[in-house]
Amino acid sequence: MDKLPANTGWHWVKQGFALFRQQPGGLSTLFLGYMFIMLLIGSVPLLGQLLPVILVPVFSIAFMQACNDIEQGKRISPKRLLIGFHKPVFAVLFTLGLLYLAMAALALGVSALADGGVFFKLLTGQIEPAAAKNSNLAGAVLLAMLVYIPGAMAFCFAAPLIYWQKMSLGKAIFFSFFAVLRALKAFIVFIMGWFGISVLLSQIVIIVFGRSDAAMMVMLPMSVMLTVMLHCSFYASYRQIFGAPQADAVPAPVPADKP
Repeated sequence: MDKLPANTGWHWVKQGFALFRQQPGGLSTLFLGYMFIMLLIGSVPLLGQLLPVILVPVFSIAFMQACNDIEQGKRISPKRLLIGFHKPVFAVLFTLGLLYLAMAALALGVSALADGGVFFKLLTGQIEPAAAKNSNLAGAVLLAMLVYIPGAMAFCFAAPLIYWQKMSLGKAIFFSFFAVLRALKAFIVFIMGWFGISVLLSQIVIIVFGRSDAAMMVMLPMSVMLTVMLHCSFYASYRQIFGAPQADAVPAPVPADKP
């Protein structure tokens, strides 16, 4: 794959908006269904805090396939939410989720070297922000990012590579990392573009409605649409880097990693 110019990241953002405009209702319904399932899972004692993170790769396939459906001129079905649970790919995607959870835990654990765990307690709501002002939060965040960013690059495309290209877990992680690395400038623009859009729209809502209940009522559906459009943009990046998947790709047995 040739290195992509930085402005490609902005093209992915625009393509995400274009995909969303074709079936906004179907995509939003799919996302709301996902959120409802996450609320149900979150109510499970003990595992309810971990499963939503572990199942992210499983459910991410639903939104990727929904975007592919749009390109194929098909209507999005709510049943797409369950495609990541099909055998034999579910076991591999679930394992990928476990590895992602372990990577995130490692990043938070490393951050404790700088601030004694204050950053972790702040994220989990164990302490108030005011109690963390004298800690080395900047150093903790930096250490966490040094672990998390390479991990995020490795997991970025791993799920669709496992599902559509039938790659083994290790191979998918390997190809994902180097695909993002080769397109790093484009991804930086991609992230900055979405961050800028989110901040701009939030500020417009605050200017118009102030910090009121009305502003919250506007921001909630807006955040849903932006999240769905972000998924659409991510699909656009996958399609450009790895090519468009076949329509209604059926998972085949995923090869095991060779020792």
